[in-house]
Amino acid sequence: MGLFSKDIKTMNDLFVHTLRDIYYAENQILKALPEMIEKATDAQLRQALQSHLAETKNQVKRVEQVFQMHGVEAKGIDCPAIDGIIEEADDVAGEIADKEVLNAALAGAAQAVEHYEIARYGTLIAWAKQLGRNDCASVLQKNLDEEKAADKKLTAIAEARLNFRAAS
Repeated sequence: MGLFSKDIKTMNDLFVHTLRDIYYAENQILKALPEMIEKATDAQLRQALQSHLAETKNQVKRVEQVFQMHGVEAKGIDCPAIDGIIEEADDVAGEIADKEVLNAALAGAAQAVEHYEIARYGTLIAWAKQLGRNDCASVLQKNLDEEKAADKKLTAIAEARLNFRAAS
């Protein structure tokens, strides 16, 4: 089997496949965020991660809504990319004793997750529009907007304090 499953023959198949990918990813993120929150010692970082945990729960519901609107079963498929990003974050965080460096690493790991989600949602929105599913694109756009806002917030926290403290 190549990069994609053999059952992908049409743009619609590709859309559903990628929707299942992001659904799996969002659910894995829901499992990973509490541990990241627990490890974070910076109050702003903890708050940003906690806020995004609540957003992620809503994002899962929106993806389920898109499945329903599109008339397909809501189910995930393995996403090696998000599994790898989360595994790398766990590995790096487990090796860092300095709390300031750990906070910077956690912010960086969270941003890697956000960037993956931003890429996936941007693609899904474009494909939904191409398939004439502006209704689905509109729902997915809400998730994309939240992912971009979370990334921006993490960047601001990292640049304003975490990176400086980690380097000191």
